[in-house]
Amino acid sequence: MKVVLTYNLKKKDPLKPADYFSECDSQETINSVVAALKKKGHFVEAIDVEYPELFSYFKNNRVDMVFNIAEGKHGRFRESEVPAMLDYLKIPYTGSKTFSLALALNKALTKKILKAENIPTPNCQLFVKGSEILSPNLTFPLIVKPNCEGSAKGINKTNVVYDKESLFEKVRECIHVYRQEALVEDFIEGKELTVGILENGSIRVLPILEIDFSNCKKSGEYFYSWKMKEFQGNAEMGMVPEFFCPARLDKEIEARVKDVAIRTHRAVGCLDISRTDIRLDKNNTPYVLEINPLPGLDPKESNFPIMAYAAGMAYDDLIEAILISASERTRLN
Repeated sequence: MKVVLTYNLKKKDPLKPADYFSECDSQETINSVVAALKKKGHFVEAIDVEYPELFSYFKNNRVDMVFNIAEGKHGRFRESEVPAMLDYLKIPYTGSKTFSLALALNKALTKKILKAENIPTPNCQLFVKGSEILSPNLTFPLIVKPNCEGSAKGINKTNVVYDKESLFEKVRECIHVYRQEALVEDFIEGKELTVGILENGSIRVLPILEIDFSNCKKSGEYFYSWKMKEFQGNAEMGMVPEFFCPARLDKEIEARVKDVAIRTHRAVGCLDISRTDIRLDKNNTPYVLEINPLPGLDPKESNFPIMAYAAGMAYDDLIEAILISASERTRLN
């Protein structure tokens, strides 16, 4: 099978904010996915979506399947850019379709759907100007997030606020820096979990991953902030979370968390693969924070491969399973 890997390469630009390219993939991730596909017998080409002749390439070359990990170029629908082009050219690709990718990147809209489906998610309010009246449904502490970003962009320890003055200061900062609405939601104190779903004929929930930030007091980053993701493992900075996979949950709570992840995957319309971030509160209610239809696939550091390894899968088999799921879906359609 001829497979083209579409990706965004992580770069450094002193003129951009430090977290600007955080969604993009490292060269190691790209090389690992290519190597895995080749090991399974596929002919593989890798193309950065910054390639100026991307549309012409796909229009003029035969491609059996696109393995898509591209975040797109810009805008709040950027993750849909490559899939939309491939849909137009009738070229099959792995992962979710354009609507689901655009929806999942918009946290506020996603939460509306989750609430409509009775899936627990923190109460929230969207701030467009930064001068709106605070909803009485929200309770401090609160967390402020850019509404249409991924990979914890724009989120650090100062985003958790405990009073109105700090809240509106952070909201206005978020709107100004990221040029988009700020989402404010209840900060759920509790156990951090992430749940991977892999489709292969049927929906398969991988072993739940628990991230324990108890050892991160030196950093003050006691949740998955941008710095925590970017510098994970750096003991000097205190970025040393501990991972438990499977998570330390009893069977009843584990089943409840998995059910919420499956329902979220279906509600957003994800295909082949997704990762849902969940906080378990003191009453063991699993609150969905967000869902990522394009989870990271770094073989050493990304959460999704860690969960696949706990399920007994090798990295090559994980990549092939994503490809097979998309191929089967294409064949049936």
